[in-house]
Amino acid sequence: MVPKVIFGRSSFDQLGDLLEPHRLNSTAPFIFLVDAALKAESHITSRIPIGYEDKIHYVSVDTALQAVAVDELVETLILTSKEKPSGIIGIGGGTLLDFTKAVAIMLTNEGHAEDYRGWGQVKHKGIYHVGIPTLSGTGAEVSNTLTLKGARFKFEMQSDQIHFDQVLLDSELTRTAPKDQWFYTGMLCFIRAVEALQSNLLNAFSMSYVTMAYNSVLDVFLKGTLPKKEEQDRLMMASWQGGIGQVSHKVGMAQALSNGLVTVLGLDYNISVCIAFNALETFYSEGVQLFRTMLNQQGIDLPKAICLDISAKDVELMVAAALRLEYLWENTLGAHWKKIITPITLKDLYLNM
Repeated sequence: MVPKVIFGRSSFDQLGDLLEPHRLNSTAPFIFLVDAALKAESHITSRIPIGYEDKIHYVSVDTALQAVAVDELVETLILTSKEKPSGIIGIGGGTLLDFTKAVAIMLTNEGHAEDYRGWGQVKHKGIYHVGIPTLSGTGAEVSNTLTLKGARFKFEMQSDQIHFDQVLLDSELTRTAPKDQWFYTGMLCFIRAVEALQSNLLNAFSMSYVTMAYNSVLDVFLKGTLPKKEEQDRLMMASWQGGIGQVSHKVGMAQALSNGLVTVLGLDYNISVCIAFNALETFYSEGVQLFRTMLNQQGIDLPKAICLDISAKDVELMVAAALRLEYLWENTLGAHWKKIITPITLKDLYLNM
């Protein structure tokens, strides 16, 4: 798992002290990759400890999703830096953190990011990299996976080399997150916990962490009795706990269905998982009912009827994208899942979203 972590409000102010021992020399910069949505958030950007030849790159979420963008930035860093960077620091949501992990890995491994899809393909440890989440729920800060969009489909890169070397968890950084985004990332943590607790591959290690994450999300979004600062702290820890739980198990059907929505409709990943999960009441009855209750309590308007006007060809592409992730279906439904989930089943699910 991640070897070093700091948790605490205002701990972001310790970043300069954390980084300095890892500076190779004055011409080997630290590269700060910052979610472009945070550019106007001076309470974050003004505190980034820039020195020597350090650089800040603001990266949009759409860019950070692309495997080709990883390759392009790595090439830029190699060509424009006098020496290999001392480290890569990612500040943002889950997509930005995955992008950060990919850049750190590709600075020490030859070829293109898409060459390393799947498990165990990464040969060399990435350069020193630090993750600082400004949203809570994705678990990207602690997981040994990252997700990117390749030439055709999304893909995962999985390796024990991918973990951040240091994570800084400052829940104060989440205080300006838009309400919908705060909710959808929190629900991503909840949905993954529901899927994990019904998984065929769940073990006691994962269950202990996933259960803590599940209960913490309910404390924040269902009970609604916590002070705001405690909600921020609790959800940040739920993300951490859920992310650890994911290391030793796979998630399930909502993740597979969301792959089709992202591929064809270009939806935000967190929203797509929520839309997919809402259509899975037959499989996750209690979880979906709790999810709908939290939607109502938080005043969130989940997009509906999103597939009514798409072409038959696009529906087929969504079905193909979902079926590619066979291990997710097997994780939930067992080895004979194909007797339950067919292209017709998936088409009906999509058309009802």
